[in-house]
Parts: sequence; C-alpha cells; structure tokens
Amino acid sequence: MATAAAGNDAAVKGGGKKKLIIIIAIVLVVVLAGVGALLMMKKKSHADDEEGGAADEKPAAAAHAKPGTPPTFVPLDPFTVNLADKEVDRFAQVGVTLEVADAHFADQLKAYMPAIRNNVLLVLSHKTSAELLTVEGKEKLAREIRREAVRPMGIELDDEDEDEDAAPKKKKKKKRAVESPVTQVLFSTFIVQ
Repeated sequence: MATAAAGNDAAVKGGGKKKLIIIIAIVLVVVLAGVGALLMMKKKSHADDEEGGAADEKPAAAAHAKPGTPPTFVPLDPFTVNLADKEVDRFAQVGVTLEVADAHFADQLKAYMPAIRNNVLLVLSHKTSAELLTVEGKEKLAREIRREAVRPMGIELDDEDEDEDAAPKKKKKKKRAVESPVTQVLFSTFIVQ
C-alpha cells in the first residue's frame, strides 16, 4: 500500500508540472497577443498623426472638430433687454446658442456663464431696433457676441469691422491671430418690439 501511495504522489507531481507548463504557455500567448495589439495601435495612431499634419492647414473651426462628430452647443438663457432707441422705448428678446469646438470647452464656458451673460447684455443694450432688424445688423451682433463670449476667459478677439475701419487711419502692429473656440453664434429666438 505504501508503494501505491508513493506512485500516486509522483503521478500528481508530474501532472502538476504539465498543468504549470500549459498555464505558462497560455499566459505567454496572451502577453504576446497584447504586445502585438499595442504595436498595431501605436502604428495606426502614428499614421493618423502624419495625416493630421495636412489637416492643420484647414480653418480653425474645422481643425478642432473631428469629421463625423456632432458639434457641441451651449444654449444661453434668453436675453430680454431695453434697446438704445431714444425716441421710443423698445426692447428685444434674443435667444442665443454658442457652437463650440469641443465638450471640454463647453464645460469651461459654463463656469464663466455669469460674466458671459453680462457681456452679451451690455452688447445688446447698446443696439437700436434699426440695427437689429437688418440682416447685416444681426450678423454684426453675432460677431460681437462671439468676441464677448470668450473675453472672460482671457481670449481677446479682434472685431473684423473695427480692423477694416481703423486700417486707413493708422497702421497698427500686426497681432498674432487668436483662434476662437466659439465657432458660431446661433440665434434661437429674435423678437424686437
């Protein structure tokens, strides 16, 4: 009986070594597959980076957004403002939505929302009803809102109309063009009474 028990112990120890070798082989295969997948992903991201060099030549708004991804919108609460008309009391109710480059910047905008709303209210309150009723007036207002929306974050944008008017009078030093993370200002409501 003692010899039979000793033979069973040797068989169990031998079988244990086989199981250990099989487990090591499986782990080795999994590790090699992981390393291969990692190398493939790095190679693919490197190829994307090389293609991205050509994308940097596109306009600022297109450079931030990846193709096929929906834009990020930040709606502002509607603004009701007394206008700067002198002859009659008039007011405007304007709904504004900002289109931004990415969701991360949208979160930053929300942190500065009280200052942004203040700047937009100041811009609106200096307008007359005649200015706001024309298409050109609305486009100019959209550019001004775009400029004022990023000002609380320390981003200073030049107004294109002011630059054109100021150029013949006096030459200014050329400033480096600042890229605005707000790509577009959209009006959701626009009522002038």
